[in-house]
Amino acid sequence: MDTRRLGAQGPELSVLGLGCNNFGMKLDAEQTKAVVETAMEVGITHFDTAEMYGGGKSEEFLGAALGTRRDEVVLATKYLPRSEEPFRPGDLSRRITDAADGSLRRLGTDRIDVFYQHYPDPEAPLDELLDAFESLITSGKVLHAAISNVDAAQITATTAAAQARDGFPLRGVQVEWNLLARGVEDTIVPAAHAAGLGVVPYFPLASGLLTGKYSGRNDFPEGSRLATLPWFAQAATPENLAKVDSLSAVARRHERTIIELAFGWLLAQPDVTSVIAGATTPEQVNANVTSIGWSLTASELAEIDQALAS
Repeated sequence: MDTRRLGAQGPELSVLGLGCNNFGMKLDAEQTKAVVETAMEVGITHFDTAEMYGGGKSEEFLGAALGTRRDEVVLATKYLPRSEEPFRPGDLSRRITDAADGSLRRLGTDRIDVFYQHYPDPEAPLDELLDAFESLITSGKVLHAAISNVDAAQITATTAAAQARDGFPLRGVQVEWNLLARGVEDTIVPAAHAAGLGVVPYFPLASGLLTGKYSGRNDFPEGSRLATLPWFAQAATPENLAKVDSLSAVARRHERTIIELAFGWLLAQPDVTSVIAGATTPEQVNANVTSIGWSLTASELAEIDQALAS
C-alpha cells in the first residue's frame, strides 16, 4: 500500500488508516485481533485510536493485538481535554502528561508515534499545551504532536506558537471530511496547508451514507447504523440522500462503487496524508482496501463537483 508523509517531517502513513473506535465497544479482544491482523496483512500501517474509545479498551485491545509487531506500525492516539472545572495553571499540562502515561500503559509500548490533542481547551494557554507536548517529546514518550477538531484560527495560532520553538514537531490535523461534509475546505484545509500540516480525514464514508446501503428512495436497512443510531441518522437529510444518489450515478458510469469514489476523491486532495476508516470485521478491512485504487482524474473530479451542485 502507498504511504504519504504526515507534514514535512512526520512519519510515513499508509494512505488508508484503521480507525480503532470500534475496539472495546463493538469488538472484544479476539475480534479486535482478527481485524488488526488482517489490516497488517493488507498493508495498513497507520492505526488511529484514543483514550476515550471504549473507555480505554480500544488502546488495550489494540496493543495486545499488535504484540511483538508493534514496531511495524505507526500508532496514533489522542488525549481528552481536562475537566470542566475552571482552569488553573498546570491543569492542562498534568492532564496531557497523565493521559500519555495511561495510553502508553494500555498500548503496552514505550512511545506514541503521533499524539493528538483530541479537542482544544478554550481556556488553557497554548504555551501550556506546547510545554507538555515538548516535555513528552524530549522524554521520548511521544515522537510527533498533532491536533484535531480545530478551526482555522486555532490551527494558525497553534502552529505559529509551535514554529517559534525551533524544530517543534507539530505534524498534522485530523478533521471530519467527506463528500457530504466539505465545510473544512473553506478555511481549515487552507490553514493546514499554509502551516505545512498533513490532513487526516475521518468519517470518509459519512457515517455509512457513502457505502451504497442508503438511498433517498428507500428506508434505512434494518440494523444499519442509520436505522439504530439517531446521532448518525441526523446526517441523512433529504439533501444529502439526493447527493448520495447523484454520486452513485457517477460511480456507476465509471463501473465503480460509491465507496471507491468516496475514498478516491479524498485521496485526490493534495493535502490529505491518510484516510481513517473503521472496520468491525476482517472482511470489511479487505473491502476498504480494495476500494482505494481509483486515482481520479481532473475531469472525474469535475464530474463529481457537478453532480454535487445539481
